[in-house]
Amino acid sequence: MQSSKETVMHKRPKRRAFRITVLGATGVALVAGVATLASAAPSYFTDPAPKPTVVLVNGAWSDSASWGGVIKRLQGDGYPVTAPPTALRSLSGDSAYLASYLKTIKGPIVLVGQSYGGSVITNAATGNTNVKALVYISAFAPDTGESAQDLTAKFPGTQITDDPSAPVPTALSPVPFTAPDGSVAVDLYAKADQYRDLFLSNQLSSTTAAELAAEQSPITSQALKDASGAPAWKSIPSWFLVSNDDHLIPPATERFMATRAHAHTVVADTPHAAQVTNPGTVTGIIEQAARATR
Repeated sequence: MQSSKETVMHKRPKRRAFRITVLGATGVALVAGVATLASAAPSYFTDPAPKPTVVLVNGAWSDSASWGGVIKRLQGDGYPVTAPPTALRSLSGDSAYLASYLKTIKGPIVLVGQSYGGSVITNAATGNTNVKALVYISAFAPDTGESAQDLTAKFPGTQITDDPSAPVPTALSPVPFTAPDGSVAVDLYAKADQYRDLFLSNQLSSTTAAELAAEQSPITSQALKDASGAPAWKSIPSWFLVSNDDHLIPPATERFMATRAHAHTVVADTPHAAQVTNPGTVTGIIEQAARATR
């Protein structure tokens, strides 16, 4: 009887050992299976592709600070953002500087230009494979040989002058200066009493408009006359905000440029400086372009 009990006692530990062995083997198999699944389907176990860097380029009579509301929203949504200054001296010089700046950014880029900044991005992005999308905000998108001055006059509607024959648009004040090479150049400032209507379509208070007019960055008359080079929008997908209440670039001109570039187009009742008055609308268009690059 004792030997029988002893036999039973011996069998139980063997069963426990067997069960432990089976469970251990099962655990190893599960771990191996998870590892195999992870390697076979990495999209389930890795972070999504990083968001592209958004580069914002200001136009004439403004500066990088004009993007403040847009920058805040983009950064809140996790986008890396930068807004390098535009010198507003010449289209070739401004574009060359931006092209050099873009080469310092790793990974995909969404390049955004407002007003004259559209001419700058059109030239600076050519040949840069990291630029995945161009976004034009109430902007010029010139073709080869065209200037901002040409495009402003292409269709009626601009309020930058009430005398097309005037050597200087009547809404602007000329300030001659001596350039570094000794030549005489001319800076153009928007007249303070016309700034609110021309850029903001009276959508912001007169106090805010006066502050922006006082802080404006002038552009040389030559920069507005400079002919554009090969346009990047012929090879890079583009998005375009057509501002129906633009008093500087005629909305008809913006529609023409957007159609020619086969751009994804949004039409809104925004003024020329839409990034200031309607930063939410502008941010939405930029993020549309950004999502298309991922």
